[in-house]
Amino acid sequence: MTDRTKPKPAKLALEDGTVFTGTALGSPGTTTGEVVFNTSMTGYQEILTDPSYRGQMVTMTYPEIGNYGVNEEDVESHQPHLAGFVIRNLSEIPSNYRSNSDLDTYLKTNGIVGIQGVDTRSLVRHIRSHGAMKGAISTETLDDDALVSVAKNSDSLVGRDLVKEVSPSKSSDWQGSLSDWWMLRNDSCQTDGDSPHVVAMDFGMKYNIARHLTDQGFRVTVVPATTTADEIMDLNPDGIFLSNGPGDPEPLTYAIQTITQLLGKAPIFGICLGHQLLSLACGAQTFKLKFGHRGANQPVQETASGKIEITTQNHGFAVDPESVPEDLEITHLNLNDNTVAGVRHHVHPAFGVQYHPEAAAGPHDSQYLFARFRQLIQDNPVVLN
Repeated sequence: MTDRTKPKPAKLALEDGTVFTGTALGSPGTTTGEVVFNTSMTGYQEILTDPSYRGQMVTMTYPEIGNYGVNEEDVESHQPHLAGFVIRNLSEIPSNYRSNSDLDTYLKTNGIVGIQGVDTRSLVRHIRSHGAMKGAISTETLDDDALVSVAKNSDSLVGRDLVKEVSPSKSSDWQGSLSDWWMLRNDSCQTDGDSPHVVAMDFGMKYNIARHLTDQGFRVTVVPATTTADEIMDLNPDGIFLSNGPGDPEPLTYAIQTITQLLGKAPIFGICLGHQLLSLACGAQTFKLKFGHRGANQPVQETASGKIEITTQNHGFAVDPESVPEDLEITHLNLNDNTVAGVRHHVHPAFGVQYHPEAAAGPHDSQYLFARFRQLIQDNPVVLN
């Protein structure tokens, strides 16, 4: 359980000189990253282990975090990836029969530096007004000016390739299915010996995406982000999946080139960073959002049907609607700010969405997109040369 000795002081400094004082959470030390916020009420363990948060320090807007502890099932990768964790109040006594550890111990075990006791409402209002910015959390450097200097001198997310830090080094066949806790649906398929083969480019893929692909009856091969188009086609895919991942998409020129070469050779489905890379490969451009979209309550509208979905999102960049070429159709819009939330190619069987239909954690409104990908593959069989 959590160490109940007198809490140690900690500070969070932003690059603009703003400083917040609290107490230590998780591992002692100093960490830097871009300070962002997530509006989810639950799902902190999935957030901690989502590779898309690489290089970011996540502030939870919900004031009580840790009340249901942590367990071995609700992880989205093999370890936490975020740079730091900021909360208002830590629940020191978890209450859930699935829990096998408390949050503070989990953070310490995985070397994640955090801070609690922060006025997260004030911090989030500041980020919303001034934008996401670089920051530093420390239990060591408690002088305000010194810690602000650490924040200012830290690396920016813009122009930085974070994918190579989270993508696997070698290919593998995915093994794993959806949890028994996932609600029963009527759009799942059973796998068999003739299962369609999907090659998933892993830019920092959450586990639940691969589980959903398997649930749709696919045999899934996960490949590193640097895999070439020829290497992917040598695997004889029936479809190609482009995963989520961290940071700025524009530095990933190797991935953009690969996707450009794959267009028209097999059906393609991209999620989040994968959606951005697909759009870049088609000639669009991306830009950095002021403070990004992160949470499990983001409203999205499908333009063709008018249907509104409540979605899970985690991104700090978006596709510029003015740059979308004629070959791409904008299929979904984020209703909070009308940013592009989905595209579809007019010529090739390819589409992407700027949100997470696999949820984990979050609502299940958008899981139909995996069935849509399955139908796209059925309607567009790959013809091997």
